[in-house]
Amino acid sequence: MKPLKTKVSITLDTDLIEIIKDLAEQDDRSFSQYINLVLKEYVKSQGLKRKDRGSK
Repeated sequence: MKPLKTKVSITLDTDLIEIIKDLAEQDDRSFSQYINLVLKEYVKSQGLKRKDRGSK
């Protein structure tokens, strides 16, 4: 089963958007897919994990 996705709205610098668009195209991915991939890799590289949201 695919993980659920949630729409978000963020504001990015114009030059960063252009760079990401170019990188996404080179990787044959959509803009959103590429940002998702980059963020996942960053979080993984930082050793960060989702906090348990169960009972306290």
